[in-house]
Amino acid sequence: MKRKIYKELLEWKQNRSAKEAILIDGARRVGKSYIVEEFARNEYKSYILIDFGQLTDELREVFDQYLPNLDLFYQRLGLVTGVKLFPRESLIVFDEVQRYPKARQAIKHLVKDGRYDYIETGSLVSINKNVEGIIIPSEERHLNMHPMDFEEFLWAMGEDMLMDFVRQCFEQRKPLGAALHRKTLDYLRLYMIVGGMPQAVQEYIDSQDFEQVDQTKRNILDLYRRDIFQYAAHCADKVARVFDGIPSQLQKHEKKFRIGSLKKGARSRDYADAFFWLDESRTVNVCYAATTPNIGLKLNRDDSKYKVYLADTGLLISHAFDEDVIYGEQLYRKLMLGKLEVNKGMLVENLVAQMIHAAGKKLFFYSNLNKADSDDTMEIDFLVRKPMVTSRHNICPIEVKSSTRYTLSSINKFRRKFAEYLAEPFVLHSSDLMQKDGITYLPLYMAQLL
Repeated sequence: MKRKIYKELLEWKQNRSAKEAILIDGARRVGKSYIVEEFARNEYKSYILIDFGQLTDELREVFDQYLPNLDLFYQRLGLVTGVKLFPRESLIVFDEVQRYPKARQAIKHLVKDGRYDYIETGSLVSINKNVEGIIIPSEERHLNMHPMDFEEFLWAMGEDMLMDFVRQCFEQRKPLGAALHRKTLDYLRLYMIVGGMPQAVQEYIDSQDFEQVDQTKRNILDLYRRDIFQYAAHCADKVARVFDGIPSQLQKHEKKFRIGSLKKGARSRDYADAFFWLDESRTVNVCYAATTPNIGLKLNRDDSKYKVYLADTGLLISHAFDEDVIYGEQLYRKLMLGKLEVNKGMLVENLVAQMIHAAGKKLFFYSNLNKADSDDTMEIDFLVRKPMVTSRHNICPIEVKSSTRYTLSSINKFRRKFAEYLAEPFVLHSSDLMQKDGITYLPLYMAQLL
C-alpha cells in the first residue's frame, strides 16, 4: 500500500530527525503501524518496534528501570529485542505510545541524546486522559494520518497515472473526455463503497467480494465501539449515542447535527465532551458553519451549527445499513451501477468531506434561514480558501450534487450576497468538467484537488 505520508517521513529523516521525533496519530486501522514499519525497513540499517499495546514484562522493566541512564537503556533494549543499534542509522518506533505515557515524556531526552531517530504512533493520543501526569515534549512533530485518499486508492488498484491526468485536466480546466470520465467515476464509486481503510482495500483486492469487504469494515466499526467504552470514561454513553446517530443525521436534507434528536431534552453543552472525544479520535470529520465567507473562516466559526461526517465513507455505508439490507438487496451492486433507491446524497457529501479533509483543509459550510426573505435563505455545502491569498475574493463556495437533475438557487444567491469575498465557485457533480455563467462544474473525483 503506497501512502503519501511516506514522502513526509523521508523529508523528516533527511532534514529534522536529529532535532525532533515524529508522532503519527489517526483513527485506528488507517495503517499507521504498517507504513512506519515499511519506512523503518526500507530507510534504516536496523530498527526496533515496541508495541505498547502488547508490552512484555522484560520490555516494561527496561523502560521502568533504565530510562534515566540512556547508556544502560539502549544496551538493555538491544539485548531484549535482539536488534543491534547503529548511531544515526537506526530507528526506534514507539507504537501505540498513548498506552505508556512515560515513553512519550522521555522523547525530549531521547531526541536530545541524538544517537537514534524516533517515531511514535498512537490513537486517541490527544485525549486528556492520555497525557495526564506527563510533560508533553516540545521535540515532537505531529502528522495526522487519514484513511487512504482517492489517489492512494487508485494506486492500490494499479492505476498509477490516472490521477496525474485528472490533476492536469483540473489545472487546465479541461474535461477528461467521455471514456476516461466514465472510468474515473466508476473508480470513485468503488472507492465510496470500499472506502479508504487499508484492510478493506486489501480485502477487495484479494477477494473482489463486497460481502467480505463489508465484514472487514464491520470488524473495524466494532473495534471503534469497544474503544469508546474502554477509553471515553464518563462520557462513553454519549459518545456512542453521537457515533450511532451520524447516519440518521446525514440522511436529513440539511444534514446539520441536531443534539435534540439524540435524546429528549439533550443540550449541546451536555455533549461537548462527546464531540471532542470523537473529533480527537479521528473517527469523524466535523464541518462548522461560518457566519461570513471571508479569509478568516475560523474566526467566523459558529460553534452552534455543525455537520458530523464519518471519516471514511466505506465505513459509513456499513454503519448506516444492516447486513440484511446490504446482502438481501445487493446494495453494493446498486451503488456501483448508480441505481440506489435510498438517499445517495448523504454518501456523496460524506465522500466529498472526506476528500477535502484528506487534502489538508478544515471543513466549513454556510447556512442561513430567513423566514421573512427567501432570497436570504441559502445553504452552501463547503467553503474552501483559494491557494493564493489576495486582498479580496479568497473563498470558493462548493455545492455537491449527487443526482443529474439539480438547481443552483443557493449558490447563485450566495454569489450575489457575498460577491466581494468570493473567488471561483464550484459545483461538484457526476458529469465531466465544464464552465458556464461564471461557475466551474467539476466531476466529483476532483474534490480532493480543491
